[in-house]
Amino acid sequence: MTTNNSSVAYALLRAAMGVNMLGHGLARIPKLGAFSDNMVTNFQKSWLPSFSIKIFGMALPFAEFLIGLLLITGLFTYRTSVAGAILIILLLFGSSTIENWEAMGIQMIYALLFYQLITQVNNNSYAADHLFKNKIRQNESNRI
Repeated sequence: MTTNNSSVAYALLRAAMGVNMLGHGLARIPKLGAFSDNMVTNFQKSWLPSFSIKIFGMALPFAEFLIGLLLITGLFTYRTSVAGAILIILLLFGSSTIENWEAMGIQMIYALLFYQLITQVNNNSYAADHLFKNKIRQNESNRI
């Protein structure tokens, strides 16, 4: 494997997004009930049903944690990045229902970063995905 700037930059961006997402999840999971209840309170002026906010608030920290962990390791990077982008779209939608334009601005930055991770996935050399791809190729070569 040759080292190139794009692969290093991709690995660092992937790791940074992973640490960010993992940190969100880790901070929220221990106080899951309070986090979810706070979301319901924050979305009272939204037209979204409270039960859907409660369910989303209970699931969000686990999604953030899992996306973060997979990005850090570089496992299933493409699918994980798509899942992260979809999660951001859901957050954007929710934020728009309570007219939280400031949060939406930050979420749009996340959307752009996930765009980069998705479109530049060919630079994902320093990742578990790359190791497994090489092992699969090696096993296929040994069978021939």
